[in-house]
Amino acid sequence: MKLSTRLTTLTPDSDGWGVYYRAKAMIAAGTPVIELTIGEHDTPTDPAILDALHAAARAGHTGYASVPGTNALRDAIAARVTERTGVATARDNILVTAGGQAALLATHSAVCDPGDTALFIDPFYVTYPGTIRAVGAVPRAIAAMPEDGFQPRPGPIAAAAAGARSLLINSPHNPTGVIYSRDTLEGIAAVCRDQDLWLISDEVYDTQVWHGDHLSPRALPGMEDRTLAIGSMSKSHAMTGSRIGWIAGPEEAIDHLSNLSTHTTYGVPGYIQDAALFALEQGTAFERRIAEPFRRRRDLALSIVAKSNRIVPVPSGGAMYLMLDIRRTGQTGEGFANALLESEHIGVMPGESFGKCAAGHIRVALTVPDDQLTDALHRLVRFAEGLAHAA
Repeated sequence: MKLSTRLTTLTPDSDGWGVYYRAKAMIAAGTPVIELTIGEHDTPTDPAILDALHAAARAGHTGYASVPGTNALRDAIAARVTERTGVATARDNILVTAGGQAALLATHSAVCDPGDTALFIDPFYVTYPGTIRAVGAVPRAIAAMPEDGFQPRPGPIAAAAAGARSLLINSPHNPTGVIYSRDTLEGIAAVCRDQDLWLISDEVYDTQVWHGDHLSPRALPGMEDRTLAIGSMSKSHAMTGSRIGWIAGPEEAIDHLSNLSTHTTYGVPGYIQDAALFALEQGTAFERRIAEPFRRRRDLALSIVAKSNRIVPVPSGGAMYLMLDIRRTGQTGEGFANALLESEHIGVMPGESFGKCAAGHIRVALTVPDDQLTDALHRLVRFAEGLAHAA
């Protein structure tokens, strides 16, 4: 029997994650590897959140939950969004989703019909083009170049926008750690207004801001009614496995997205929603505590990499990653990452995993304890210098 073309062509090209799979295989075979590949916290979900989850389950909140989200959680998310963005947001502007990834799929389902073109920025998080294909739309990448600090420029976006329905952006940005500037976001907003595009704004790293400010484009003039902003508890509260996120947007869109949820996930388990509510009630001090190790490690990594003549860090304003330009070694990102894994048993992601524009770079996830990270980065720098000398 034949499967659908939509399913079998989600990822028509190599996903570029060969280094990650090799690292996992080495670990499974008993070889120690320092993994700097995946954006996963090295500490588990806080025990107090787990206690709240357990208590909610034991109290009986294990049946069908409200599909758009419990009123209490939607109110708490709306208050958080209002405070962080300055955009007045109410319960009816919020849909609770099964994590940020489900929100990405839902938002593209909301704004794209089959055959429509959906824009996204290169470099990109690995699931973006497949998510667009999953709703029957056609992904079209727009280059954000290293020489521009990976800030997308309005000219190329406008040139690609003819016939498109949506644009997906991500700031703070994975994989580069770049935070889009106000000028960048105002340029993007102008194109969206001029070309009548929906803007899907992936803001799951909004608590991981090390330098500068995070600006939600939903707050810009004329953008509130054409922006669907995605948030998540995964990064802000180390709740990756709980699969809970949200979409903030116009009430009409949220109403239709709630109907979509009825026909897909049928909501998020109630006890997980209760745990998320408890987590949000801990306030910004809790979020800063979860984020602080990555701020500290970013500064630590920059101090070590500064000693290299062959590695240039991309200016990192946020997120739990550091992108390194290794083109002076004469290697591609993929070649460098594979050789580093083979020689030093250190796993990093090649820039090519995230699109053409990140070629010649590697992404380092700051997700291991400080001592391991220090050891790995010193060895990475020595390795890079050795490659350059050999060349």
